[in-house]
Amino acid sequence: MATDMAQLIGYRVEASDGHIGKIDRHSEYVGRQFVVVDTGPWIFGRSVVVPATLVARVDDEAQTVHLAATKDEIKDSPDFESGQHDDDVAFIRLVEQYYANRHM
Repeated sequence: MATDMAQLIGYRVEASDGHIGKIDRHSEYVGRQFVVVDTGPWIFGRSVVVPATLVARVDDEAQTVHLAATKDEIKDSPDFESGQHDDDVAFIRLVEQYYANRHM
């Protein structure tokens, strides 16, 4: 993805079937980029990690990121706890595996 993920902080996030929250922050490891989405009250204020590969398109004018995932797929993703998983490569691999296997 060519977009600088840091520029997306604060953007509204839309799953393929509706609104899920706002981008809280981004991170990247070598060869891996992802965003942390604050879901607000939608799923009890939970934060979720979404790999950048799921960003289908970015609408800069509307400040909205559209994901290639459903609300249920996002809701069922592994729990993210700030401070606990921030630099946890094993957790990032777990998230990547979850999204890679979601169509099975």
